[in-house]
Amino acid sequence: MRLSLAVLAGAAALAGALSFVLLAAAIGTDFWYIIDTQRLELGGPGAQDGPGGANRSQLEPLSSHSGLWRTCRVQSPCAPLMNPFWQENVTVSDSSRQLLAMHGTFVILLPFSLILMVFGGMTGFLSFLLRASVLLLLTGTLFLFGALVTLAGISIYIAYSAAALREALCLLEEKDLLDQVDIRFGWSLALGWISFITELLTGAAFLAAARVLSLRRRQDQAI
Repeated sequence: MRLSLAVLAGAAALAGALSFVLLAAAIGTDFWYIIDTQRLELGGPGAQDGPGGANRSQLEPLSSHSGLWRTCRVQSPCAPLMNPFWQENVTVSDSSRQLLAMHGTFVILLPFSLILMVFGGMTGFLSFLLRASVLLLLTGTLFLFGALVTLAGISIYIAYSAAALREALCLLEEKDLLDQVDIRFGWSLALGWISFITELLTGAAFLAAARVLSLRRRQDQAI
């Protein structure tokens, strides 16, 4: 039983630390959403208008990669996204207001999950130190709740990206141009998914440790 408890403690600590680092890296990087216009720039009309068109295409690349807070172009400084919490004196359409609401939701949920992991780490350390099964159970529940928060934040971001693309399609006059544009999710989103999985494993490890400790105490009482 002692070996099992020690293994679970190590697994919970490792998975919890990994989950925190991955989610922090995902939130802090700008590769959640990638727009690659290389095919459009190489095969578009501007690329076939002679040297001037080629130079214009090289000087103004349209490819970009975005994070939760800002969007970046290849040869331009990163620009912050519109603040979803400041809409006074700003006239926007209903669809744009919905996008801002979704943006404001996931930029709250994902950092909130980090905060939950910090509190979970502290309670987890105390629970193993004090060998308190109730505190282990509480910590496991806290990590599982944090995993649900992370899942909600990522899911809302995916829905936000799809809604933003639909909004762009409505505004775009030449929709055939999108056939030459590669749009995909980036590795920052992948880090968020891995963090969600490790957060689930952390919660499961704490719940298993609470079960092991409870069985051990019952055996001691029976003896």
